[in-house]
This record gives sequence, C-alpha cells and structure tokens, in this order.
Amino acid sequence: MPLDDPTKIIAVTTADKVFEQMQRAIVDGDILAGSKISEPELAKRYQVSRSTLREALNRLEKCHLIERKANVGSRVVQCTTQGLLDLYFVREALEGMACRQAAEKMTDAEIVDMKTMLSQHASAQALKDGVAYYQEEGDLDFHYKVILGSHNAQLIQLICGQLYHLVRMYRCQFGMHSPRASRAFSEHAQIIEAISDRDGELAEMLMRRHIAASRKNIESKIARQLEIEAKIEQTIKTEYTPVQGEQ
Repeated sequence: MPLDDPTKIIAVTTADKVFEQMQRAIVDGDILAGSKISEPELAKRYQVSRSTLREALNRLEKCHLIERKANVGSRVVQCTTQGLLDLYFVREALEGMACRQAAEKMTDAEIVDMKTMLSQHASAQALKDGVAYYQEEGDLDFHYKVILGSHNAQLIQLICGQLYHLVRMYRCQFGMHSPRASRAFSEHAQIIEAISDRDGELAEMLMRRHIAASRKNIESKIARQLEIEAKIEQTIKTEYTPVQGEQ
C-alpha cells in the first residue's frame, strides 16, 4: 500500500492554498532567494489575514524555504554554493538508504512504472542533445519515485516532506544544464535495474555514487568559476595599476 506523499497537499484551507502558492513562487524564483518577508505586503498580495499568512510561513519554515532570526525577521533562504554542497551530502546518505529499501519493498508495478517514466525522459530533446536532464516535479522525478518506493515513512517525511522543495529550489536557481546530462540518465537506468534485481546493496551504492558524482561536478564548476573570476580580477589589476613613475 503506497504511503501518503507529503509533497502533495490537498488545499483545503486558505492557509493550505497560500502555502502551496508561496512554495511554488519561492522554488521558481518568483519570490527571490534571500529576500525579506514582508507580512503586510504578502497578506495584501494573497488577500489573506496576517494569522493565515503566518500559518503558511510556519510550514514554509519547516520545509527550509524560509528562515527566521530573532530581531531580524523572516527571509527566503539564500542559495549558496556551500548550502548546495551540504544538501548533496545529506541526499547521498538519505537517498542511498531509500534506494536500498526500494530494492526490497518496491512493488513490481512500481518498477514497471519507473521504467516507463525513464523511457519518457529519454525522448526529451535536451537530453538527446546531452545538454540538460530536466525532470518535472513529483511523479516525473526519478529521485522522488525512488524515495516513495522505499515505503519508509520516516525517510519519505525527511526527504520529501522537509528537503524536496529545497532541492528543487537549488536546481532552479543553479540551472538544469549539465555536461553530465546523458551520464546521469544512464546512472538512473542502472539504479532501476539494481532495484528490479532486488539487489539493495548495489542499488544503494549506485545511488550514492550518482549523487556524489553530481556533487563533484558542481564543485568542479564552482572551482572553474572562481578561477575565471580570479583571472579577470588579476587582469583588471594589471591593466589599471600604474607603472612605477607613471602619473
């Protein structure tokens, strides 16, 4: 029996609707990362009371999308390279465990569904071109499906309930284009084969390697960017530093 999916909220109350709308706006960047939360402004924007807005903000804080500091107020979380790398280390451990359990607990029907989903991913032009591997939220997200396939309520709540939308936010903010696009897809295919073979040990190892490889790719990208910035800075200093004796 599938477990409840904490990323899917049935918007019953006004606070549910505001939470859902703000969550999407933050993840997509419509509400800017690092921006200060103005309760009067947001209450007016969403046409709700301050108490209803605060209920939505409390839930956004639990999802790690906003942060509150004493005497400072609330802000949307700031996307930082260190924050991204920290998140990848957490994902490597938690999703590795989820993948091991998925190999043990995922139903045959769920495995067939995942293989069908990968076939759909393979038809995307950006993936065929090897420039990007974009996955829609929820049922079309490989990692999301593996986590639900673990049938472990604690892991699902930790990853999907608390971290999932933060991961999505970082993906959107840092971009989906990657030289690893084709390789990442191949790794997904290997992972689902290990799950299909009910090899939990191999499935966990492959998932951990997959996420670690993505993290290392990001680290390399950051290092290259810093190197470029350092060279530009050095060039500017060289060009604008007066030669000795020059007025």
